[in-house]
Amino acid sequence: MKSVPSWIISLILFLFTSSFAQDAVKSTPCPSTVKYEGKTYTTVQIETQCWFKENLDVGTMITGTATQTDNSRIEKYCYNDDPANCNTFGGLYRWSETMQYSNSDGAKGICPTGWHIPRKAELQILVTNTGKNSNTLKAVGQGKRTGAGTNTSGFSALLTGSRDKGGEFTGLGYDIMYWSSTESETESAYFLYIGGIASYVNFGSDTKENCSSVRCLKD
Repeated sequence: MKSVPSWIISLILFLFTSSFAQDAVKSTPCPSTVKYEGKTYTTVQIETQCWFKENLDVGTMITGTATQTDNSRIEKYCYNDDPANCNTFGGLYRWSETMQYSNSDGAKGICPTGWHIPRKAELQILVTNTGKNSNTLKAVGQGKRTGAGTNTSGFSALLTGSRDKGGEFTGLGYDIMYWSSTESETESAYFLYIGGIASYVNFGSDTKENCSSVRCLKD
């Protein structure tokens, strides 16, 4: 009986281990929690995407009248300059601060290693996977009438409001905007908008100087 050539054995082993590795990557679960900068975040798996279940709250708080700048530290706004609002609703960030001064679509930005600021296309996948109904994305107790949250997706969005480029905080309890990492023009970028009085979901483009919430998406 002839022996099997060594190169055939090596090929079989290579194919087997490669297939096993690919299956392992495909089946890697969404971690239940992520510790980042002194805070623990829970996560949620929605179809093929793994998301933070809470808005990002990272950085040093500055007042609404100050400006986030590229100064080698992450800075955040807390609604009405109240740190308790950051604890509950997360921080608010200019687009450039969110991206940590990168213009690359899908940049890590202020997210932890292994996570990134979602591209517009990835936010669109999220919306499609949740039936294009913002109520499925909103936490129970958020919104009212036809816009009341059911949170059937587990995304648990809160209506955090925003800060405009003039330093005014608006919209707490009424809406939320999530930055994408996708530019629309040099001075603007795309965001996902969720309101509290209707079930629709909108995508818009806003000046990078306004400040919105951030969710991290697993690489």
